[in-house]
Amino acid sequence: MKKYLKILIVCIFVTIKFSYAADGSKENPFNVLLVPADGGTEEGTILDFQPIFNALTKATKYSFNIIVGQSYSAVVEGICSGLADFAWFGPVTYIQARERGCVELLAVEVRKGSSVYYSGIFAKKDDISISSLEDLKNKKVAFGDINSTSSFVFPMAMLIDAGINPILDLAKSQLTGSHANSLKSLQAGIVDAAASSFNSYEKAVKQGSIDKNDFKVIAKSDSIPNPPLAMSIKLPDSVKIAIKNEVANLHKNPEIKKGMLRGYGGKKVDYYDINITDEDMLPALKKMALINNHFKLSIIEANSN
Repeated sequence: MKKYLKILIVCIFVTIKFSYAADGSKENPFNVLLVPADGGTEEGTILDFQPIFNALTKATKYSFNIIVGQSYSAVVEGICSGLADFAWFGPVTYIQARERGCVELLAVEVRKGSSVYYSGIFAKKDDISISSLEDLKNKKVAFGDINSTSSFVFPMAMLIDAGINPILDLAKSQLTGSHANSLKSLQAGIVDAAASSFNSYEKAVKQGSIDKNDFKVIAKSDSIPNPPLAMSIKLPDSVKIAIKNEVANLHKNPEIKKGMLRGYGGKKVDYYDINITDEDMLPALKKMALINNHFKLSIIEANSN
């Protein structure tokens, strides 16, 4: 595992040009790392979040350099190694960084009055052999990044709650690296079912990369706290306070157009809530305890066979 993490850090160094003394100026912008949640193009993921950081620049005069991490773990390593100043995580990934003392919460998006999202497990609509989680025994199921809240941790926990041991009972747990890749694997018939957030599923449908008529929902998770924006604890307090105040009031700022308030999947949001606490991340923490490192290593080992 340590070797794996070192490789991830090297990937960041090789593919990304970081500043080591970012001050938020145009010449030396703050670095923002995003987890590769949807598995689309790097450019597409950046475009999802560029509007909100453009709004922050307009409100604070700080500049931001937005980067998509090579993996979920790479984003944790990046901000904990001091290579980034802000990050957008899944709840589970945020907790991993928080437990290492690297970050503190900034805000979560609120859309249509809600600050939660959902994970799902999908199958082909015409597959009559699958109608419930129990039917996935001896089937091939695609999952995203092993540290993804909604394409790995919650779906795995859902299977366990349904009495299925993913390590022993599935024909294969196919790790695809992203929500979108999992859905495409299902559409191509490579697997029998796929795990993804509903946000990523809806985005893939909207982009035309998958056909909604080909899929059916086998199971939907309990609500999950929206993926949070977080700040490095190494940032000056004056910067953290300024950013937090402006994030909280962007929706009231007359200079900020409504179309600039966007978040996960590039969707428009009502506002960003800065009152989120670590306690709000407890559902993800409980799932983390169930899907621990030993479990993940077993899945990786089984996936390599």
